Amino acid sequence: MDDLNELQGICFEIISYVGTAKSCYINAVAKAKEGDFDAAADLIAQGDTAYSGGHGVHMKLLQAEAAGERASEAAPLILLHAEDQMAGAEMAKLMAQNFIDVYRELRALK
Repeated sequence: MDDLNELQGICFEIISYVGTAKSCYINAVAKAKEGDFDAAADLIAQGDTAYSGGHGVHMKLLQAEAAGERASEAAPLILLHAEDQMAGAEMAKLMAQNFIDVYRELRALK
């Protein structure tokens, strides 16, 4: 990794992927609330695909770090933000899956 601009571009790529994932997970909850559990499952799957893209990009960064290919030892704020967004997307998925289960149970009780 040659320069900070390249690293920033990679970080924005991660943020884009995991932001899409988080949106899919949140929209899945909305679909479950409406009773459309098939659409909710599709959105969870789409979110997983997007998250996987971000995770793959992040893994390349970690591999470059392990190989000593980082130009700078300092972690720029944008990298910290990208990793924070990844963690947030993981939490959104866990919460979405739990809400979907609750909505499914509520529907069954009606």
